[in-house]
Amino acid sequence: MLAGDIRALRKARGLTLSEIALKLGRSVGWVSQVERGLSVPSVGDLRAFADLFDVPISLFFSHDVPAEEERGVIVRAGRRRVLGTSESGLVEELLSPDLGGSFEVVRSVFAPGAEMKVAALRPTEEAGYIVSGLFDIEIAGVWHRLGEGDSFRFEGKPYRWRNPGAEPAVVIWVVSPPVY
Repeated sequence: MLAGDIRALRKARGLTLSEIALKLGRSVGWVSQVERGLSVPSVGDLRAFADLFDVPISLFFSHDVPAEEERGVIVRAGRRRVLGTSESGLVEELLSPDLGGSFEVVRSVFAPGAEMKVAALRPTEEAGYIVSGLFDIEIAGVWHRLGEGDSFRFEGKPYRWRNPGAEPAVVIWVVSPPVY
């Protein structure tokens, strides 16, 4: 699964094997072997991949599933990959089994008062469903206050968010193509 995740991240960012190899200071053959699961990157290599793709290194860990027939299909609640920390104000869990496919599903928990101060712009289509709490999202310069049961969708527009409430906001977020 690690190999598939690295390949999916590279493709989602529109990078070639040659570009990745150059940025990592590695050979194209080595990057290709990592993507095919023939070479296992060291922790230092994983750190370099995480920096290159701008993802937390924790994304590359916790790939085990209880049974082979569930691999790539089922994600058990206790085995989700956790992204982020409570200190950052945002903790996310990857609900998708991997980063392959045309979209990813993430469970995001926004701490009270947490906010994204600088708008992000990604070449993606994104949608979300507010499970609980209050959630503000700015899409293309317009703020929207959402509550439990509300949802949103946007494509290729700058966005940022904040939790104006006193309780955590829980949002199920769908992103296509996968960017984590």
